[in-house]
Amino acid sequence: MTDADSDGIRVASPVGRWVVLTTVLGSSMALLDSTVINVALPRIGQDLGTDLAALQWTVNAYMLTLAGLILLGGALGDRFGRRRVFVLGVVWFAVASLLCGIAPNAEVLIAARALQGVGGALLTPGSLAIIQASFHPDDRARAVGLWSGLGGVGAAVGPFLGGWLVDGPGWRWVFLLNLPLAAICVPVALRHVPESRDPDAHGRFDVLGAALAALALALVTYALIEVPEQGASLVVVGSAIGGVVLGVAFVTVERNRAEPMVPPSIFASRQFTAVNIVTFCVYAALGGFFFLSAIQLQVVAGYSALGAGTALLPTTVLMLLFSASAGDLGRRIGPRVPLTVGPLLAAAGMLLMLRVGENASYVADVLPAVLVLGLGMVTLVAPLTATVLAAVDTGRAGLASGINNAAARAAGLLAVAALPLLAGMGPEAYRDAGEFASTFRRAMPMCAGLLVAGSVIAWWTVRKPREARQEARPECTMHCGVTAPPLEPERGPRHT
Repeated sequence: MTDADSDGIRVASPVGRWVVLTTVLGSSMALLDSTVINVALPRIGQDLGTDLAALQWTVNAYMLTLAGLILLGGALGDRFGRRRVFVLGVVWFAVASLLCGIAPNAEVLIAARALQGVGGALLTPGSLAIIQASFHPDDRARAVGLWSGLGGVGAAVGPFLGGWLVDGPGWRWVFLLNLPLAAICVPVALRHVPESRDPDAHGRFDVLGAALAALALALVTYALIEVPEQGASLVVVGSAIGGVVLGVAFVTVERNRAEPMVPPSIFASRQFTAVNIVTFCVYAALGGFFFLSAIQLQVVAGYSALGAGTALLPTTVLMLLFSASAGDLGRRIGPRVPLTVGPLLAAAGMLLMLRVGENASYVADVLPAVLVLGLGMVTLVAPLTATVLAAVDTGRAGLASGINNAAARAAGLLAVAALPLLAGMGPEAYRDAGEFASTFRRAMPMCAGLLVAGSVIAWWTVRKPREARQEARPECTMHCGVTAPPLEPERGPRHT
């Protein structure tokens, strides 16, 4: 069999295997950092002498730039070459990871995390876009399945590996681990991955729209994180107002530009709009849960970093084993029931975490909570992605997936910023087991409430897509990682 024919590469060929390998390695870099950072937070705080706000920014600086720039990153790949932008993203991510690993203080670490998000926005959309553009149409589903399965293995290993690194050589190796991955990924990509572009991609890039979205999120996030320490100071109030003003400006710009990053017309689909609201509720709850639970297990329950990472592993294992089946079920019965039942199950799992306190038993207290949570995620995640893509015309599936992805990232970002404020966590709460435990008990019902809200919205608004739109469903319904958002777009919007 030849490596490729006129329609693309074959998976069974040597080149096909190299392409799958490099896309898995690239996407795994961003995935590993998002799954292991939470278990490293208490140790980072102790080592650098930081408060809770700095730990929030350690998570959110990455999410902020990634959420604000991911659509722009996909469009850059379509215009200038998906391999070129992917490789640039991997190198950028690796350099930023090195800066994270050698950061002497919290300020440098936060700035480096923001740079990591920029690299993630360049490389993440490219992984699936390269597969879509490179492989023969008959082999694309198999290639995506391999990408998803291997990435899922990485997601399952991530928390365990992160905990081992934190307890062993130290938290800095959580970031330095990306360097050997990049050292393998870049030369393989340059040698074996064919370059591809969208010949119809033209017009201006919506840099203004991306900048307004990122700045609006940044200002609102700053206000939410800093208000516990600074109170209603002029800077905090000004940031909140500025964020709202820039958010309104973003909507106005997108409505009036000839080639917007987020075309308002896509929200003409009532189902698409509703499912994105459900996405926001679900991923806000999940983002807050995994941020707080990793600290609760270590600070209050007395787990090591490795123990905390391993404790949450069943959610990922359940996703790996049953997400494909859940996607098939959603296609047969329609998305309304899975998107209603799934959030309720996940909410029940979060409420069960209220039993996890000092010296909690893993089998009696932690495991039931993460199993119920995992069942909820299995039930809802794959149908959620499929419904987003089926709600729009096939030609806009990449754009729809990108918007949904950005919504999920932004939801997690705002949850990590807002939950400690709403739960009354002080700047030093993560250092005091009693204080953190009491605020954790207030935060979990809030997360569960978001999921219940998402369930109610899904029940009242989501309907089975028309058969004519079923071809827009994703070839891969797996979410690689317990906190991972919906599938990245196969391609960016043509006009950005």
